[in-house]
Amino acid sequence: MPEVRFQIVWPDESQDSCYSPSLIVKEYFAADTEYDLVDFVERSRTALNIASDRVKAKYGFPCGLALGQLQEIEAKAAKFAQSKQPKVKFIKFNN
Repeated sequence: MPEVRFQIVWPDESQDSCYSPSLIVKEYFAADTEYDLVDFVERSRTALNIASDRVKAKYGFPCGLALGQLQEIEAKAAKFAQSKQPKVKFIKFNN
């Protein structure tokens, strides 16, 4: 399956490189675009669950890396949940 990495900037200006085992994330995000935190998490949840399901359909088991990435995104997002209008900037796809 074609995998993709993407870079984001959190509300505190820290950056992360994220992973998806599927190009489906390209249908949910656009490079150089800012998303409200809640919207970013919802888009991530949808895209990464679809990606994991695609791995399951092909190999018979869900993608632990996709689900782990989602957990990391949700955990980090929780730190900013009380911030005033938190935004996540989607920088780019790396491949």
